[in-house]
Amino acid sequence: MGARVTRMFRNFNLENRAHKEISRQKPVPAPRHTVRDPPPAGAGSSGDADALNQKNESLLGLLRSVYVDSTDPAAAEVSNKVMEDETRRPLKFHVPSNTPGLAEVTDVPKGKLSIAEALKALNSHQREPLTWTPEKIAQDYSLDLKDTKAFLEYFILFRVYVQPTKTENTKQIKAS
Repeated sequence: MGARVTRMFRNFNLENRAHKEISRQKPVPAPRHTVRDPPPAGAGSSGDADALNQKNESLLGLLRSVYVDSTDPAAAEVSNKVMEDETRRPLKFHVPSNTPGLAEVTDVPKGKLSIAEALKALNSHQREPLTWTPEKIAQDYSLDLKDTKAFLEYFILFRVYVQPTKTENTKQIKAS
C-alpha cells in the first residue's frame, strides 16, 4: 500500500515537470582552445637542426677551461671502516647443522659475534659470573667492553617458569 502512495506522489504532474525542464535554457559551454596548424615539414626545421648539431668553439673553449676536483669525506671514512672490519677472527663456538643451502660460517669480523657465540657467552656468564666477567668475554671474543656490558645486561636468554602445582594449603576463591 505504501509503494502505491509513493508512486502516486512521484508521478504527480510528471509531464508538466518534464516539459519545464526541457524548455529551460542550457548553460553555454566554454570556448574550445584554438589549435594552430603545425609548421610545414621543410620550412625552418632543418636550419634549427643544423644549428643544434654544429660545434660552438667559444663554448667548447669555456668548457675546457673548467676543472673540477671533488672528494667525498664520507667515502674516506667508509673505506677506513671497511679496512678495520676486514680483520676477522675464527669462531670460538659453532652449532653443527645439516641444513642444506646454509653456508658454514668459519670466521666473523672483530667486534662482532655469531648467534651461537652470543648464546654460549651469555650462558657461561649466567652460570659462572665470577669467572666469565664482561672483561674476559670482551677479551676472548675481541669485543668492545662497553658493548659487552650492554650485551650482558640487555640480551636475555629464554627463562622457563614452571608454575607450582596446586596443593591443599593453597587458598582459592570459591564460586558462589
